[in-house]
Amino acid sequence: MKSWIAFWNILMKDMRNYYLKPPNISWGIIFPFAWTLMFFLRSRTAFDVQSILPGVVSMSILFGTTSMLAVTITFERKSRSFERLLLAPLDLNLLMLAKTTGAIIFGVLNAFVPIFFALFITDLSDVNWFPALGSILLMAVTSTFLGLFIAVSVSEVFEAQTFSNFFRFPMIFLCGLFIPLGELPLFIRPLSFILPLTYGVDILKNSINGSGVIQPWLSFLVLLGFGLFLFAFSTKNIKRKWIY
Repeated sequence: MKSWIAFWNILMKDMRNYYLKPPNISWGIIFPFAWTLMFFLRSRTAFDVQSILPGVVSMSILFGTTSMLAVTITFERKSRSFERLLLAPLDLNLLMLAKTTGAIIFGVLNAFVPIFFALFITDLSDVNWFPALGSILLMAVTSTFLGLFIAVSVSEVFEAQTFSNFFRFPMIFLCGLFIPLGELPLFIRPLSFILPLTYGVDILKNSINGSGVIQPWLSFLVLLGFGLFLFAFSTKNIKRKWIY
């Protein structure tokens, strides 16, 4: 019980202290918001909106979660407050779940910004919401753990943001967000299938407009596998670099 009280307090502290930090506002809210407006304003039909909605939702999740982790982990490492958490009698896995849950929530909330706009433009009654919501949650989890992997690899917030962009911007073009996988050059296409966002976007495409090319159950399994791998790899790095 005490461990879960600690979990809750760490989560609430991060939500109070870091949600409105400048990197979160610029990369996690304003950037996806601007892209949402840009694509929705240039779309003139319901079909156009539904075709770009999976990509905009996925991008909002990706930028929101990775920006959140870049601030929370690297900022606390810089101020040495993270070391005090490591000294607490709390399992490391539970501690890192507490540090990442806020980013997951932030990413899920970000996903509903473009969905909210889309409701005023097109009819979303045909959307299969159950797999869509599952995809949003798993993408938020996987993107958060990708952000954790980045955060434990650097020591400054600006380094984390720069390193994040090394992953984020290629994903915009390689993961089928706005360019269908079938239209990518053959020599680039294999790269798409080693990036977790590809599978989340494909589930959303299946759910929103039926244009996915991968079996949803396979995409869910791959996303789950990516999430477990990134979390395990990141906690192993924390033990190796920051504890032992």
